[in-house]
Amino acid sequence: MTVLTVQPGATPADEEPPDTGERHRLTALAGFAALSLDAMASVAYGPEAIVLVLAAAGAHGLGFTLPVTLAIAALLAVLVASYRQVIAAFPDGGGSYAVAKTHLGARTSLVAAASLVLDYVLNVAVAVTAGVAALTSAFPGLYDDRLWLCLAVLVLVTGVNLRGIVESARAFIVPTVVFVGSLFVLIAVGLFRSAPVSTATADGHASALADNATSVGTLLLLKAFASGCSALTGVEAIANAVPSFRAPRVKRAQSAEVALGAVLGVMLIGLSVLISRFHLQPVQGVTVLAQLADASLGHNWAFYVIQFATMILLALSANTSFGGLPVLLKLLARDNYLPHVFALKADRQVHRHGVLALAAVSAALLVFSGGDTNTLVPLFAIGVFVGFTVAQVGMVRHWRGERGTGWRGKALLNGFGAVLTGVAAVVVTASKFDDGAWLIVITLPLLVLAFETVHRAYAHIGERLGLGRIPEPPHRDRSVVIVPVSSLSRLTSEALTAAASLGDEVRAVTVCYPDPEDRANLHALERAWAQWDPGVPLVQLACERRSLGRPIAAYIRDVSATEPETRVTVLIAEVEPVRLWQRLLQNQRGAVVAHAVRRDTDAVICRLRFRLF
Repeated sequence: MTVLTVQPGATPADEEPPDTGERHRLTALAGFAALSLDAMASVAYGPEAIVLVLAAAGAHGLGFTLPVTLAIAALLAVLVASYRQVIAAFPDGGGSYAVAKTHLGARTSLVAAASLVLDYVLNVAVAVTAGVAALTSAFPGLYDDRLWLCLAVLVLVTGVNLRGIVESARAFIVPTVVFVGSLFVLIAVGLFRSAPVSTATADGHASALADNATSVGTLLLLKAFASGCSALTGVEAIANAVPSFRAPRVKRAQSAEVALGAVLGVMLIGLSVLISRFHLQPVQGVTVLAQLADASLGHNWAFYVIQFATMILLALSANTSFGGLPVLLKLLARDNYLPHVFALKADRQVHRHGVLALAAVSAALLVFSGGDTNTLVPLFAIGVFVGFTVAQVGMVRHWRGERGTGWRGKALLNGFGAVLTGVAAVVVTASKFDDGAWLIVITLPLLVLAFETVHRAYAHIGERLGLGRIPEPPHRDRSVVIVPVSSLSRLTSEALTAAASLGDEVRAVTVCYPDPEDRANLHALERAWAQWDPGVPLVQLACERRSLGRPIAAYIRDVSATEPETRVTVLIAEVEPVRLWQRLLQNQRGAVVAHAVRRDTDAVICRLRFRLF
């Protein structure tokens, strides 16, 4: 006798180790590429948002571009430090939702979740429209087709994410590296120039700079700060998607978060320094980033590399939402605030229903806006600041409760961040209220109400099902199996055979109509049934109207009323075609009967598939 000995931890040669799904998860670099696109792309419009606000105070106002950017960079550092702590404290992901749920209560956590959901959805729409806008700026002939181009980009990003977050990371690593590398080159070259090498891009365009302004008010600086904070959207995405990383998940996610903060901070400060060095002014029809590329690198092939890299990254930055939102939806579903289908995970660690739901809502927003970025931008970035503030306040409570080493300094850091993000949330909402932000103010509580409604429904279902309690022991009831038939065939024989295996008594039922043709068919069925003699009675159900499901449902109700201790099962036999198109040839009688029985009775429905070969 041969004995096979397997050492602990080893596997036989003919067996493969079990697939734990780790190969479908993210490394630190892949996580940076998959979940940082939103933040990386925001440098294309963050500095510009600051400049456009300060331009209202003329050239004197533009002198505050660097101080405002440094304040935003300081807030970025606070947020990165905070979200590193969130990652460690909440390794199951969820970001501000998880923090608020633990330290601030269910209602506050739902406000955070709703704000993140809105921001993620809007990020997809804004990112896609901004990328397509860059394309149509280079090729004006495509402008009238921008909606179809937006939908095509959305389909592309959705398809990549349905193949797994690792696949999306691999697909987007190259565009991310090209964009970040190009901007670093732009900044490095620009720092060695004392004046713009070219202004060809801005020549002939009207200046957006105000005249005769000599003072800068606090409100204007706050508005510039709040507008520039749009560059911070996406900082929370890594903390929301910690479960998507490979083990050790916390360490890899923290490394990706630090890399995101470092790269984003360097780019924001570097671009702001160049804006001040070159004394750039905002002009109509030309982005600030395009002017910087022109001034630093010249109007040559390098300029167009920057523009195309920006265009591609803007369009693909929607991927951040596809990486973070499905994980958040999974947590909400796990806590019974969303349908449980969002917690299901397909192959390659994909939360497919979350991906498809995000794509569907984003497509609706694109159609609503007609593919126009300006329609969506006023709604953008409000939700993320609400989430930032909730997360910071929650972490203050976390440190006060933990009281570990250095907890006061950590709590002070998070409290300072909460004040800054709270001010930004208020200023952004107030400044954009008339431009459409009022819609977000209304939608947030409605979304929270929807979460609570789903939660109450699941609580009612759980109570009715007795979840968490030991149920009564199972027992055997007498059973009757009812089989609808319309003719004799091999399908009828298979159905009665299966029914005899399921129940104590089998009854075949057929619906009778008063039409002469139908009565002739009934008589033919009666003769054939008597000749076949299967040992099963054929019950005839008279019906004056051309209805199939209702007479059968009424008969089932009568059986249940007259035989209350009997369990009724309806076995519906159907043909399973060989080819998909052959389903069009079916009469759908089985579906009609099943719908009526499910709607009007408590009978068990059994669908028997008879496969054709």
